[in-house]
Amino acid sequence: MKIIVTSLFVQDQDKALEFYTEKLGFVKKHDVPTGEYRWITLVSPDQQNGTELLLEPNVHPAAKEYQKKITSEGIPATMFGVADIRKEYEQLMEKGVKFTMEPTKMGEVTIAVFDDTCGNLIQIIQQ
Repeated sequence: MKIIVTSLFVQDQDKALEFYTEKLGFVKKHDVPTGEYRWITLVSPDQQNGTELLLEPNVHPAAKEYQKKITSEGIPATMFGVADIRKEYEQLMEKGVKFTMEPTKMGEVTIAVFDDTCGNLIQIIQQ
């Protein structure tokens, strides 16, 4: 068994698609109409056959409440791995990404947290 798709609730699919592709550099894999919303998945540019990130509309009241509560508590919705967190931090800052936590050493890893502008905090980690 392996993880093929993981989802992330977003407030606005178009805004999320723009942020995740233009700011973070993910590649759109699927964009399929499903009625009022779309099945939009992204992949890492260097692993286009790897795990897909689904930009899931947070239209259900439970999804909205979940997203609101974890964000207000400062809990990241997901985590992305990076090879060089300082370099990634600087590049994202130059693109206007707002960080709530700059790169911070935590034991054997370094983490940072940013706001994805779509209702989530996202953690990046260098192991």
